[in-house]
Amino acid sequence: MASLSSAAVSAPSFAAAARPVASRRCVVRASLGKAAGTAAVAVAASALLAGGAMAQEVLLGANGGVLVFEPSDFTVKAGDTITFKNNAGYPHNVVFDEDEVPSGVDAAKISQEEYLNAPGETYSVTLTVPGTYGFYCEPHQKAGMVGKVTVN
Repeated sequence: MASLSSAAVSAPSFAAAARPVASRRCVVRASLGKAAGTAAVAVAASALLAGGAMAQEVLLGANGGVLVFEPSDFTVKAGDTITFKNNAGYPHNVVFDEDEVPSGVDAAKISQEEYLNAPGETYSVTLTVPGTYGFYCEPHQKAGMVGKVTVN
């Protein structure tokens, strides 16, 4: 009778190289960061393609309470919007001097003769005719609250 004996046979094993696996949280964060960056670029590009109209803020009264426009002399492109913001709570207005605006511009139509009384109140104007525009705050003009904007 033949005897059966068992033999140990080893089978080769194959293991793939382990790859680090990013957690879902990391993948989501990376995706959101990329999406936010893409959105920011898209917004900036659309602003440029829309004609490049930008905004210029001018404070009516400096932070220290000085009666000035801040900035008092600045340049914008035709079609840009200028927002005058009451910064100090004194009554201010924005009057464009009829002798200091480009020919054909009606200074009264672009002026804000009513007072902005409370801090944070604003007046916005869009200037479309290139040239130099002189403006002042009526109650504080003699105190030196005057300004100039150049429109290119």
